[in-house]
Amino acid sequence: MADTVTEDLVWGRHPVLEALRAGERLREVSVAEGAARAGALGALVDAAGRAGVPVRTVPRAALDRIARGANHQGVVARLAEYAYHDLDELLAEAIRRGEPPWLLLLDAVQDVHNLGSLLRTAEAAGVHGVVLADRHAAGVTAAVRKASAGAVAHLRIAQMPLAAALDRLSARGIPIVGLDEAGELEYTAADLTGPLALVVGSEGRGLSRAVAGRVDARVALPMRGRVGSLNAAVAGSIVLYEALRQRTAAGARAPGADAQNV
Repeated sequence: MADTVTEDLVWGRHPVLEALRAGERLREVSVAEGAARAGALGALVDAAGRAGVPVRTVPRAALDRIARGANHQGVVARLAEYAYHDLDELLAEAIRRGEPPWLLLLDAVQDVHNLGSLLRTAEAAGVHGVVLADRHAAGVTAAVRKASAGAVAHLRIAQMPLAAALDRLSARGIPIVGLDEAGELEYTAADLTGPLALVVGSEGRGLSRAVAGRVDARVALPMRGRVGSLNAAVAGSIVLYEALRQRTAAGARAPGADAQNV
């Protein structure tokens, strides 16, 4: 490992253990000399062995240099590059669960903390996959994985031109709903129960022109106070959980056509 903090590192006993348990691809794990290999650390070393991930012992000072300023708890792992999924794999997850397809698409979200929070909410709410824009947007990095609290390991994430993704989804008959502060519908008034592609715009400009021209409906959050808008992560999370509420209330198990014709 290099002696500088890089984007492909994750540290801390529980974050590294969660990555291993979730099947994250790790290049290696470094453990501080003298650390008692019991509890979470013992489980971590065992999980690395089962996964075929090399574990090496290094001086604690070396870990201090690698993860400067971080509470690494005597463990630092180097992540392999994230392997993005194809859009069809995201839709196949809906078929596997027997549910109407439900995808989250992010239109040039750049802040890693916003992205991590949205991925965490998406996984918790039960979406079948997330599509990230391939330009002018944050991708899946170690910082994003950490901000997602491990959710990345449990999600199918694609990265591609968003307009092309929307065209493919529209051709399959999946309605596209965009979150837009100028939207014509309050988010609770939109039908979010069936097949759904929910698009959240970037932090500054919202939905891009190419994306806005492809949505079937635009929903907005009511703003009763003096603040004009919420950040992308908060706004997107609110609408995701409204979709979950509606889908749960509707018993959103896919009748054959909804899940299969994707």
